[in-house]
Amino acid sequence: MRDFTKFGRILVPMITPFHNSDQSVDYKTARKVARYLKENKLCDSIIVAGTTGEFYALNFNERIKLFEEVKDEIKNEVPLIAGTGSIYVGEVIEYTKIAEKLGYDAIMVVAPYYCKPEQEGIYAHFKQIAQNTSLPVMVYNIPLFTGVNIAPETLARLCKIDNIFAIKDEAGVNPLQATEYIRASKGRIPVYSGDDTMVLQVITQGGVGVVSGGSHIIGHEMREMIDDFISGRVEKAKELFQKLFEVFVSFRGLTNRINPTPMIKAAFELITELPTSTPRMPLLPATDDEKEFMKKILKKIGKI
Repeated sequence: MRDFTKFGRILVPMITPFHNSDQSVDYKTARKVARYLKENKLCDSIIVAGTTGEFYALNFNERIKLFEEVKDEIKNEVPLIAGTGSIYVGEVIEYTKIAEKLGYDAIMVVAPYYCKPEQEGIYAHFKQIAQNTSLPVMVYNIPLFTGVNIAPETLARLCKIDNIFAIKDEAGVNPLQATEYIRASKGRIPVYSGDDTMVLQVITQGGVGVVSGGSHIIGHEMREMIDDFISGRVEKAKELFQKLFEVFVSFRGLTNRINPTPMIKAAFELITELPTSTPRMPLLPATDDEKEFMKKILKKIGKI
């Protein structure tokens, strides 16, 4: 298996704060969010401009500015992973070259979305990106949002490329895909769960950790749960998962939101009092009722 230890077991895709007045990026608060995650030891690595960071709603200059601000704030205190995904491979490479120049430690690239390419196109996309950078590349599979699933056979081909070092899998309808990836790649590629609710299931299958938006709030508990499970304290890990499950469900809000980002941002603001609850349209912020609902959950687990 390729070495994942530099990046650790808990990777947090940090939220991107926006000003409530005009939805412009709040870079000052973004620096504070990154600092909070690092100082409170909520993660092993920080991902900038991931899905929870609403990368799809940032224009080119905003994403680059975000890369710059977070890197300037965190320097080399924890590994930084740049989310450089886009539909067009040329744009991904452009983002990636800038991230490499800024000193990022790796990139995360989501499967090309909307256009629904065949597997050969997915393979060509990632191959061209990897060949144009010396940075480690994390492949990101989230078929619920992209409309395409990276097949295990495609990952088996991709893992022959030296700097493709891991996959984040949010398989959705196929909870056993982590096993299929590990078998297809002959164990060469570390698999991270992309779904907080699936972390124990993925680790049971041979996964190594989680890319966790929820760890903005429950990063310490997430670490304890993973450590307990890996150390053989399975019953303790299971009990903690049952406690956290209510938190994970609360990120769906009161209307079973598909994208949990607005609820994660609202919860983070409740805990830190940093102005982070505004998402960028078309996502809408948590309602007053949802915030009250979230307060009850956070009080129940002792976060506020």
